Amino acid sequence: MSTLTALIIVLAILMTIIGGETGIRSFFSVLINTLLLILLAVLISWGINIPLLILIFIPLKLVTIIFLGTHDYQVAKNSFYSSMVVCLLVSVVILGFEYIAQAAGLGPEAGEILVGLSQMPGLSYPLIAVAVAIFSTLGAVAEAAVAISSGLLEIKKHNPKITYDELRSSGTKIGNDVLGTAINTILFGMFGSCLSLFLWYIRLNYTLGEIFNEKMLVNEALIIVYSLIGVILTVPLTTSFLAKSMVKREAKNENK
Repeated sequence: MSTLTALIIVLAILMTIIGGETGIRSFFSVLINTLLLILLAVLISWGINIPLLILIFIPLKLVTIIFLGTHDYQVAKNSFYSSMVVCLLVSVVILGFEYIAQAAGLGPEAGEILVGLSQMPGLSYPLIAVAVAIFSTLGAVAEAAVAISSGLLEIKKHNPKITYDELRSSGTKIGNDVLGTAINTILFGMFGSCLSLFLWYIRLNYTLGEIFNEKMLVNEALIIVYSLIGVILTVPLTTSFLAKSMVKREAKNENK
């Protein structure tokens, strides 16, 4: 048994014990998302249209992340809608800034590894960079949407007479807390994954100008900024969607 297999088994056991049915669904959500990413990479390598694949796989991944990991349908539905809108908005931002940055492709650090291999596989590196950036933001956006929706739904259950303005105010406060934890999670994840890269730059005496123009670092930094923008946009959109849907449902029930 490999270390990875053992860790997956431990993860499955812990998620089952602590999360119960929802934990089991969340575990299968992780597995399905991993398979979707592998399938996406294979399809891209076959030369299938990358923008088309992005449009197909964004809702597929959001469905597996949100609906399998959430036990409440109303929370899942609201989170899915808000996440889709945010992803579309962030995709526009990504397209613009990836064109400006021109950071797609392989950096000089990969030269020794790819000696004797072709660096022109017949694929569009800019479109691959866009796909990587979009799918890297999905997790943070979906997590923030679910957290805000769950909090607002619990507030509504415990205080059914709460008004729309009060619900939005509560959602903003929850969103501010989610923003803080999400930002720290994204930043620490970046520093953890890029620590060896930072050591490379320091030991080889890179100048600040060389560091800030390295493709690998620029791509990582851009992905962080995209994720932060997505989380920031998720807070007001999720709050507004859920608050309006709750108020409309309450009005329909009163009319009946």
